[in-house]
Amino acid sequence: MAVTAMAAELRAKGRDVIDLGAGEPDFDTPEHIKAAGIEAIRSGQTKYTPVEGTAALKRAIVDKFSRENHLTYAMDQIVVSCGAKQTCYNVCGAVLNAGDEAIVPAPYWVSYPDMIKLCDAEPVIVGAMMQDGFKITPRLLEAAITPKTRLIFLNSPSNPTGAAYTRAELQALGKVLERHPDIVIAADDMYEHIYWAAEPFVSFAEACPALYDRTVTINGVSKAYAMTGWRIGYAGGPKAIIGAMKKIQSQSTSNPSSISQAASVAALSGDQACVREMTRAFRERHDYVVAALNGIPGLKCLPSAGTFYAFPDASDAIRAKGLKDDLALSELLLNSGDVAVVPGSAFGAPGYLRLSFACSLDTLKEAIRRITRVIG
Repeated sequence: MAVTAMAAELRAKGRDVIDLGAGEPDFDTPEHIKAAGIEAIRSGQTKYTPVEGTAALKRAIVDKFSRENHLTYAMDQIVVSCGAKQTCYNVCGAVLNAGDEAIVPAPYWVSYPDMIKLCDAEPVIVGAMMQDGFKITPRLLEAAITPKTRLIFLNSPSNPTGAAYTRAELQALGKVLERHPDIVIAADDMYEHIYWAAEPFVSFAEACPALYDRTVTINGVSKAYAMTGWRIGYAGGPKAIIGAMKKIQSQSTSNPSSISQAASVAALSGDQACVREMTRAFRERHDYVVAALNGIPGLKCLPSAGTFYAFPDASDAIRAKGLKDDLALSELLLNSGDVAVVPGSAFGAPGYLRLSFACSLDTLKEAIRRITRVIG
């Protein structure tokens, strides 16, 4: 968000800045979803709803989990929040006490460690860089667990890397976690549908049914349905944890927007062709960007399983340019190339860059031309 704000400020001064920092689809919200929101306003659905979400949306979420993830939840096992960010924070608040530890595989989504700290707990960062395919192993997980461990975040496909765990990889991690009954698993599936790996996507609780009673499955409508501004996230999980999350939410935001909830029912229950169409475009952009980045001296980029991010290792480029770190490289690209990217240090991965390809191919081609001019 800070990078996007900086890019917007430079644009306001007349600079032609290409913003590859924003984690936001460039597509508009599909028409049938917008129509459902408009109809909600016209029909008077503009009042408070239950804190944890409307019955209609919770039913749609229950059906979604059953249909797509083969997970069975009752209505009192579902909570709807003001975006998946709030859902993640509510999980931390429900599970963590002062002095507890929570495991965060790195590279990580920027907010996880600070959410944990806001609950007076300690994030334990477990690094899994390019040589590991950006995925932690059972050995790394076991080594990070202590008697204080109460939570682990697993984000698959991952922001910022696009890496996704296979069923076998999740099951191997699950075998470790089965031996530690005090740990809750927060499975962040936000990019579930922006996915193109050969093996079908699988959620943690589906891969590891023995851990169903300790898993909170987190998702939302922002990315798959181009609904970032509607602010709807949700979770299914153990009744006690979901109940605690509801209590926390009741004293912070209360219910999410009633209008956004009505639109989300249409998103989850309606025709999914729009999701497939957007994902095809993201896959095309991914293929171009990864190949193009690997053609720039000093950058190395793995292909990903999903999301709309590329996460190249820029350590060789940093050294070749005589720069201090990835932040300095990001500043060079912005100031000399008019391209905004996010330094990998923000995600617990110094020496890397995150580039969003949630923009048109023509824009991406111009961005690559500028990056090549600055770095190459």
